[in-house]
Amino acid sequence: METREIPRDQWTHFLDGFSRRHDGWLVTVEVLGDEGAQVEARELPLTGITADQDRGHTISVLLGGRPGKDAAHIIHSPAAVRVEESDGVERALEIEKEGGEKTILTFRSAVPPEMVDGVLPERSGHAGDKRES
Repeated sequence: METREIPRDQWTHFLDGFSRRHDGWLVTVEVLGDEGAQVEARELPLTGITADQDRGHTISVLLGGRPGKDAAHIIHSPAAVRVEESDGVERALEIEKEGGEKTILTFRSAVPPEMVDGVLPERSGHAGDKRES
């Protein structure tokens, strides 16, 4: 496996593309800090990751798609963004804060996005909503 660091001036572009490629994929968010490893969210659909370098220097990880299970994890003062890849497949994303705390997103299943079969559900309703034909 290879870990690649994303240059700071490319964070917004990279995270936008990463969000599109992995929209709806199940992720686990884990924080590694002074208190050890803490799971913040387990196997929730990824709805987006954004970098706000203009106001406050934050990266937001947005998860949801299940009623009552929406979550957001905000990383203040990020210092590094790294992606872990194997054979061209993105397997995990690591965001390190100033001071060393790391937020790690891992996929339930990591496959090349072009091999994912099916159509993503619409975002307007909840997964359990029925549609009329």
